[in-house]
Amino acid sequence: MKEDDTVPLDVAPAKIPVVLLYNVNPEWTQSEKDEVIRLSTELHDALAGIGHPTVSVPIMDDDIAGHLRPFDPDKYIIFNWCEGLPGVENSESLVIKKLEMLGYTFTGANSEALALAYDKYRVKVILDKARIPTPAWQIFNSPDIRDWKTFPAIVKPQNEHCSAGITPESVVMNQPDLKNRISFILNQYSQPALVEDFIDGREFHVSVWGNDQLTVLPAAEMDFSSFGNMKDRLCTYDAKFIPGSQHYEKIETLLPAPLTNDEKKALEEACGNAYRATGCRDYARMDIRLRDNIFYVLDVNPNADISSDASMACAAEIAGISYAQMGSIIVRMAARRHPVFGKLL
Repeated sequence: MKEDDTVPLDVAPAKIPVVLLYNVNPEWTQSEKDEVIRLSTELHDALAGIGHPTVSVPIMDDDIAGHLRPFDPDKYIIFNWCEGLPGVENSESLVIKKLEMLGYTFTGANSEALALAYDKYRVKVILDKARIPTPAWQIFNSPDIRDWKTFPAIVKPQNEHCSAGITPESVVMNQPDLKNRISFILNQYSQPALVEDFIDGREFHVSVWGNDQLTVLPAAEMDFSSFGNMKDRLCTYDAKFIPGSQHYEKIETLLPAPLTNDEKKALEEACGNAYRATGCRDYARMDIRLRDNIFYVLDVNPNADISSDASMACAAEIAGISYAQMGSIIVRMAARRHPVFGKLL
């Protein structure tokens, strides 16, 4: 980790109190609630264990202001671990908008960057404008596909995250299948379909953190060698969230990814450029594929999972940074923006 991305060592964690904000949807199953509470408790204990006075605040409704009323914005950093408001789809950015309006300093990206991340069309435009390699693409509002000639292709919902809508059927080999899949997305998700050139190559999940200077953590490679069919070589929703599913069980993670020095340099450049172009802050994860020596940016996640078993924490551990240290580094980056704590730096 570069010195410029941490606060001076003489600023003890005890001087930077933290409110850990996370969401629990009343509509979830009890096991889902228990899992979120378990992971949040683990992060709470890590922050407290390294010295940050830490209070956990679960959000079960949209009254963020009410839940945070006991906490003076001048006396706390909000560690934002909310994926949205309970019952409100795609509301990550709304949580941040509320924190901004209330005057809190919080970890991670601002509301504009989080809103951008849900709009794959806007992200693609930004990447193209910045000349950052990304798969050739087109947005379709109807199954009229006369202009698309590149196969294999992959079809995604324009405004979803966490691989929602991505299954082996998303990869299409001809125009009839493309037309059918676009129709499926339009009907099932009530939003435009993003069609991309399918990059059948190595896939990497790369964690980046920092602000003035960036650090690219060791890349994790998704090993698809168990799958002979091209259409199965995907990180689907099942691969991320459904234990026991074929993709969850058979995709191996190689960390650190085996890369030559030149490949590592090119990958880090692509990730850093995408991080800057899309307004990421403090930390993010990039999803990348490699074909013909070109690293293509597939997705930018400015509110990446930071659970202890997720790729960012695992990459940090490979780099010699414990889970508690990782949490403290993120808090300290946010502290630079705080009206009181920032004066200590």
